[in-house]
Amino acid sequence: MNEAFMREALEQAKLAGTRGDIPIGAVIVTDQGEVIARAGNSREQLKDPTAHAEILALREAGLKLNDWRILNSTMYVTLEPCPMCAGAITMSRIPRLVIGAWNEEYGAVGSRWDLVRDPRMNHQVEVIPGVLDDESAQLVKEFLRQKR
Repeated sequence: MNEAFMREALEQAKLAGTRGDIPIGAVIVTDQGEVIARAGNSREQLKDPTAHAEILALREAGLKLNDWRILNSTMYVTLEPCPMCAGAITMSRIPRLVIGAWNEEYGAVGSRWDLVRDPRMNHQVEVIPGVLDDESAQLVKEFLRQKR
């Protein structure tokens, strides 16, 4: 099940890459298996520094649920979230986060920092790492190689 939804996140990442954004995708799925949000990075397209896949997916899910609390759901994201996104994920009360590849430079879900499981926060997120990690990492590596 995790791989199927991560593949949907990978499709969003690929779309982001075609728009000139770093290919990162996110999908939010209810515990009943309904996809309620999909997004890929859109910083270049929207000229918005906060237009990360995770933030856009959280916004879409909030509108769909008519609530800022994204309960009883799982977020799938192709690359470990940055501090901004990890904070938003925590504040949205999402219970589970499935990640593809680790982000050794900016990751805030266990590699560099661990905001989502910090006991000082009023909510902790269950993290399931490494789902389709090679495919997720390869997308980003290939995009950056072409940009340089």
